[in-house]
Amino acid sequence: MSSRREQILEKLKQMGVEPKRSLGQNFLVADQTIEKILFAAKQYVKDSIIEVGPGLGALTDGLLEFGKKTVLIELDRDFSKYWRDRGVEVIEDDALQVDWKKLALADGTLLVSNLPYQISSSIVVDRSVEPAGVSTMILMFQKEVAQRLVAKAKTKDYGLLTVIAQTFWEVRFLVEAAPGAFYPQPNVASRVLTFRRQEPKDLQDPNQFLKFVKAAFAQRRKLMTKNLQSGYFNGDKSKAPAIEKGLQEIGAAPMARAEELDPAQFLRLYSLLEEAK
Repeated sequence: MSSRREQILEKLKQMGVEPKRSLGQNFLVADQTIEKILFAAKQYVKDSIIEVGPGLGALTDGLLEFGKKTVLIELDRDFSKYWRDRGVEVIEDDALQVDWKKLALADGTLLVSNLPYQISSSIVVDRSVEPAGVSTMILMFQKEVAQRLVAKAKTKDYGLLTVIAQTFWEVRFLVEAAPGAFYPQPNVASRVLTFRRQEPKDLQDPNQFLKFVKAAFAQRRKLMTKNLQSGYFNGDKSKAPAIEKGLQEIGAAPMARAEELDPAQFLRLYSLLEEAK
């Protein structure tokens, strides 16, 4: 039996196409990595699956074997046609431009993707604040992005992406993927993470919370009070005492910077300041 690498190369040859760098196409071809992702997917899958960027199917063929409703989002016209010709539902579009609410995905949908690096962070943020039925995810990232997603407070990797991901998901490491796990080889190592949805208590407006966290991290070297005052409260200096009081109530210093607060503290501070509006 031929390896995944040989299968992918043969498919490309038959179609007369080459991987497009402009679309971030690096096809996963490492059998062991693929098997670990599919094993995890089998544990997570419930009613339906959505895959972003299936390419030529290193993961897709295995996902289809689960016998669940499967939708593919693929920007490349050649690959979209490849899957349509096989009777699979395909949305030919940029995953960041798709109206996920109109997909009407069942609650409990599993999202799987070997993400193009340029959209990986945005996919996580979007699916955090507007889940549209997605309750679990298995996603491939550039290693540096993966490190940010699992970072701890008070470290250099900790930031906006960390807070949003860890607020809405239980994030865990699944497997490493060296450059040689792809064709063509990227210049960076990759890492696969799993995400299981967790609903923050009493958070009514996730998009407003996102705005709050963005403001807090707007200028990392600035004090959080200054960032929130200018970015969240539109420059209203009268809000400074309330922000400082809120920081004290959650166990942080009044002069704290954003990277010093863990995700739970962010949620508590947000709730306190919303009440004080």
